Amino acid sequence: MRTSVRPGGEAIALAALLLIAAALYVLPLARLFAIGLAPDGALSLGPLTEALHSRATYAAVRNSLDSAFCSALAATLVGTLLALVVGFTDVRAKGLVVFLILLPMMIPPHVTAISWIQALGPSSPLLRSLGLAPELGSTHPLYSREGVILVLALQHTPLVFLVVRAALRAQPRELTDAARIAGASATRVLRRIVLPLLAPALLAGFGLAFVAALGNFGIAALLGLPARYVTLPVLIWQRMASFGVGMLPKVAVIAMIMAVVAVAAVTVLSLLQRLGRTALTGPPRPPLAIRLGRGRWVVELALWGFIAAVLALPLASLLATALVRTYGLPLTLATITFDNFAEILVRQEVTARAFLNSSIAAGTAALLLAGLAVVASHAAGGRGPVRRSIGGGLALLGDVTYAVPGIVLSIAFIVAFIRPLPVVGVSLYNTLLIIALAYVTAFLAIALKPVSAAFAQLDPALDDAARIAGAGYGRRMLHIFAPLVAPAAASGAILVFLTAYNEITVSALLWSAGNETIGTTIFNYEDGGYTTLAAAMSAVTVAATVVLMLILDRMGRHLPPGTVPWRD
Repeated sequence: MRTSVRPGGEAIALAALLLIAAALYVLPLARLFAIGLAPDGALSLGPLTEALHSRATYAAVRNSLDSAFCSALAATLVGTLLALVVGFTDVRAKGLVVFLILLPMMIPPHVTAISWIQALGPSSPLLRSLGLAPELGSTHPLYSREGVILVLALQHTPLVFLVVRAALRAQPRELTDAARIAGASATRVLRRIVLPLLAPALLAGFGLAFVAALGNFGIAALLGLPARYVTLPVLIWQRMASFGVGMLPKVAVIAMIMAVVAVAAVTVLSLLQRLGRTALTGPPRPPLAIRLGRGRWVVELALWGFIAAVLALPLASLLATALVRTYGLPLTLATITFDNFAEILVRQEVTARAFLNSSIAAGTAALLLAGLAVVASHAAGGRGPVRRSIGGGLALLGDVTYAVPGIVLSIAFIVAFIRPLPVVGVSLYNTLLIIALAYVTAFLAIALKPVSAAFAQLDPALDDAARIAGAGYGRRMLHIFAPLVAPAAASGAILVFLTAYNEITVSALLWSAGNETIGTTIFNYEDGGYTTLAAAMSAVTVAATVVLMLILDRMGRHLPPGTVPWRD
């Protein structure tokens, strides 16, 4: 059945999609490329050639690719191993283990960096109280290339774990059952069946970790700058922070290079993923649970040891730093104080403002993207070529902007919206709205993926039957499709909110006085030397994130399956 777009609600929805795509996805990147390649209005390769021959730019590109590749490789290995242990064996308390493994993904990267700095450094209050701190004056072990790679890998391991675990659960169990009945050992099943079928998921996990590491600002800045290991996001931030908007043309060229590198890497990985995909038949079922027997306690001990080392040690050190009067003092009854928490929660107005701003910006982006994902996914799955082109085109733009590092998007938004908007004459620059809209651009792919998957499972006859019955576009969306895909839309919105709530990469260059976010406030405390205040603010942020996740987890028991992303 071939249909055409009729005037009315559907035409208005498709026109709105085109307008949003043009304003938030095409215009900023187009303006970025225009100012980079034609700063004076005429095409010139001079700025690009100058940037490519710059030692600082070359070193930043090399460091970015080096840290992204090595950390993504490590995250893929560790994340896959964790997914296989949790999803393929009979270890106990799997629900709690999954929650704790995914928790670092929801903690801001710069908070992760701060916590590890305070966990292993010579001035660590926790290590000093235990008598295990390195000698004062010695170089911090994480202020190095290896330190950046290690913390990036730990930060992005949950991403790979989430992707591989989902793929593992989607494999029909009949495959492993048949192999075990035929006498194959667990190791042989894993090597000959499970891992080959997981190849696309492994590439997808590696790609997500690579892109996330390539655009990471917080970890690279806090750990790399002291070691003079500068990556592209940090180089862009340095140029803008030092010279302001006057550096926009030169910074735009660097941002353009970074965008091209990121998109090219994702494109190559996507092609490899398609080549390695294998069609499976049969409904997905829980994977085979291999009984570990007497060795189970060894595996569980290693699993909980990893969680303690990755989660408990840095968070305990973060809390210890927040509880001492001066950074470097050991945590004892004589040095313990709650004054740092009182300072940020009571005396510093910026704290409450930052939490409010982050909640508003992240919440606005999550709600807008949930609605946008439903409309775009419905259009992409429609029968008409116009609908499919518009919906599919927006999905492609979402993949591109997700691959483009957040610091590049922030530069693109500054370039696009620094001048007042036509007709209304109002500038979005230095407002909270520009941060919220940047989140809409950066995180569309996160909201769109689960909704697209939900629409793919719906029978197209539903739409045809509703049309024949005379239901208009609005009624079909409101009474048929929105309720059916609501759990997937809610899942995407939750992930968007948790991602945007604590982020710093997108807002690093977009914030202004009065429009601070949680991420920029913590980073400014640490960058300004107020280590104990940064630790206190970070501890409050982690506590708020954990409470929010626990509330959502509790609500997930009474919601349709799939609404809360980490619940089965």
